[in-house]
Amino acid sequence: MSVNGITSATSTYETYQTTQSSAKTATESTTANVSATEEAAAVYESSSSSETTTTTYTQNTELINKMKADAEAHTQQLQNIVQQLMTKQGQTYNTANDIWQFLASGDFTVDAATKAQAQKDISEDGYWGVEQTSDRIIDFATALTGGDPSKIEEMREAFKKGYEQAEETWGGELPEISKQTYDAVMEKFDKLLEEAGLTTEQTTTN
Repeated sequence: MSVNGITSATSTYETYQTTQSSAKTATESTTANVSATEEAAAVYESSSSSETTTTTYTQNTELINKMKADAEAHTQQLQNIVQQLMTKQGQTYNTANDIWQFLASGDFTVDAATKAQAQKDISEDGYWGVEQTSDRIIDFATALTGGDPSKIEEMREAFKKGYEQAEETWGGELPEISKQTYDAVMEKFDKLLEEAGLTTEQTTTN
């Protein structure tokens, strides 16, 4: 074999070795990069899984104030309604018995027709009787709260205040029929609670 042949073969071998070495280095480098990437990904996933999400709740003050004002308005409405109903009931009762609050001296006497109508109005089935008057008060309370059973005690308290205001307007205790109506309303509030499966404690606001 000639020197040139040996030299050529040697060069070819060295070139092959260099190529192989470069390929190996490139492969090792790629493998290292892949491993590093996988490791980084693993660390990221681990870090992500350990994060805790915190939700912050903020009061809607504007809505709360609006709801409070709305509830107070409805409560005041019922108080006014009760005051008017109970006062009118008392006046009708007194008319039926020949007694008029504003003419307590006895100078006023109702005519027979007025007295008969008043007696009819305060009868058991009359418009100003215990049953119908107490039903109207409960109906007003239910309408004002939209039937929300959690508001029953608020409406009960509004009724009590309305009744007290009616007594103040009247100038003392209301007639017996009004006291009977008061008891009937309280019983009907109790019935509403029972039907809703609630107790007074569950609907009483602080």
